[in-house]
Amino acid sequence: MVGVSRGGKKFGNMVLRELTKRGYRVSVVHPQAAEIDGVRCYPSVSALPEEVGGLVLVVPPEQTETVVREAAARGMRRIWMQQGSESPAAIEYCRENGIEVVHGECILMFAQPTGFHRFHRWIWRLLGKLPVSVREGMGP
Repeated sequence: MVGVSRGGKKFGNMVLRELTKRGYRVSVVHPQAAEIDGVRCYPSVSALPEEVGGLVLVVPPEQTETVVREAAARGMRRIWMQQGSESPAAIEYCRENGIEVVHGECILMFAQPTGFHRFHRWIWRLLGKLPVSVREGMGP
């Protein structure tokens, strides 16, 4: 996961806490932190353990393409660009390079959703609005 702050108040931190609470094994990329919210941090995408096969991005759009290219160079084939992190160039790069990409969606609605997100997901499923990757079981 890229986009978590040491201060703990950004949306990325909330996503980290929710994913770990829901049982997901999460690795965090942060260039200065050794650990955030009890989760080990790595200085770069290329430093992540080999078994990490995808990324959740909660970064400004102007940083997204750089992170996606680093992930691709490392062999990652799954990217989730949280709402607000999307970059048209990064999305196009993913598509051109065979990387599964989900964008424009809140990961909390799809990663074993609870509360409001669970209800929202049910409505979207009912209306046929779930992203294709989630409908086909390729979501988080």
